[in-house]
Amino acid sequence: MKDTEKIKVALERCKKAFTLKPAMGKDTAVSKVRMVNGLTCEINEGNWKFSVDMPEGIGGNNTAPTPGVYGRAALGSCLAIGYMMKAAELSIPIKNLEVEVQADFDDGALLGTADKNIPPGYLEVRYTITIESDAPKEKIMQMLDDGDKHSPYLDVFSRAQKCVRKINIITTKINN
Repeated sequence: MKDTEKIKVALERCKKAFTLKPAMGKDTAVSKVRMVNGLTCEINEGNWKFSVDMPEGIGGNNTAPTPGVYGRAALGSCLAIGYMMKAAELSIPIKNLEVEVQADFDDGALLGTADKNIPPGYLEVRYTITIESDAPKEKIMQMLDDGDKHSPYLDVFSRAQKCVRKINIITTKINN
């Protein structure tokens, strides 16, 4: 694949900067989600704007991917990008790399009709890596293992996160 040297140089530059000034690696990302039409959401983060929706069968408009599509895509693309970054670092030639993400779920839990012990999230997530490279298998496995170890979204999917809920209620009713 192209751009291997560009990736390697950029990674070396970032690693050096983060080693000298660790605070440079810390940040907070903010996505703003606004309901716009039934179950259709508009998401804004920085210069990015995109939509999320649900299928018509569940009351949505079917105008955009579901949150689950974006979640699985986040995991798969994060893994693929991480592998390519490690391949560039280790000078491993990659001709093709694909990650397939499969997730089992029970939408009855979302709607409250499933057994109370069934979680509304995924029951199991599997990912399959297909890689084409002339590098020795040991180097490829090292790259994949290191990529998994440093994958932000594999971590998000694998480890419970602390979630803090804050609520702002704006009342439009005039009290007499």
